[in-house]
Amino acid sequence: MFNDARLTNFIANSLAVLAVAAMIAGVLAWVVQRPYFTIDRIEIEPMQADTLNYVSAASVRATIAGRLVGNFFTVNLNDTRKLLETVPWVRHVQIRRVWPDALRVKIEEQQPLALWNENQLINTWGEAFSANQGELPDDAQLPHFYGPDLSERLVVQRYAELARWLAPLNLRVTRINLSPRYAWDVDLSNGLRMNLGRDPAADVADPHGRSGALPFAARIERFVRAWPALLRRLDGRTVRSADLRYSNGFAIMLAPVSHTPSK
Repeated sequence: MFNDARLTNFIANSLAVLAVAAMIAGVLAWVVQRPYFTIDRIEIEPMQADTLNYVSAASVRATIAGRLVGNFFTVNLNDTRKLLETVPWVRHVQIRRVWPDALRVKIEEQQPLALWNENQLINTWGEAFSANQGELPDDAQLPHFYGPDLSERLVVQRYAELARWLAPLNLRVTRINLSPRYAWDVDLSNGLRMNLGRDPAADVADPHGRSGALPFAARIERFVRAWPALLRRLDGRTVRSADLRYSNGFAIMLAPVSHTPSK
């Protein structure tokens, strides 16, 4: 009989605890669903720079409108972050709750480095992205890169090498084309086109059958070092193209000479 009494007390106490827990859970559920905690404010700020140049608060709010699920307690921050990263010109987003009814969104904007293929851009991290190119500044002079899918990082790496070597010559790259066979053609600001041949990163034999082909940087270095002396020897003639694929030098093609008729 004593054991029966203890069991009865245990069951009664357990039911009381469960009842209290259910009551507390019900109260918490009721509080959580109060309109007071509905997300009413989205605070937007840049992640690194002082201002946002391409992303507007209106575009962010328009993306969220009608698609933000939950309130301060129940909103899924990871899903919301992925949603916000679909906004044009947004690269990355950090998001956190702000008591009691707001979200603070820190935005890392895309930093456009060049135009990419037909209708995309490429950023300074070597990532392709889509955005309205009409929103670029009027004075933006972006080079145009062309290349196979998944070659973006290599193209940006080679562009950085070219820019570093050409800077002392006051030349800049205006176009880079990487063919599906990983051969490079580069246009410069003075109108010169350079043929650099296959890239060692392709890890294939040179298609022209030349042995001992120089690495990419070595070809550029040899051309840059020879360029000032070459210009002096040409005495004003314009170089139309340069073929840097040779192992022991490079070939140039001159623009036609324009003859002025004598009187």
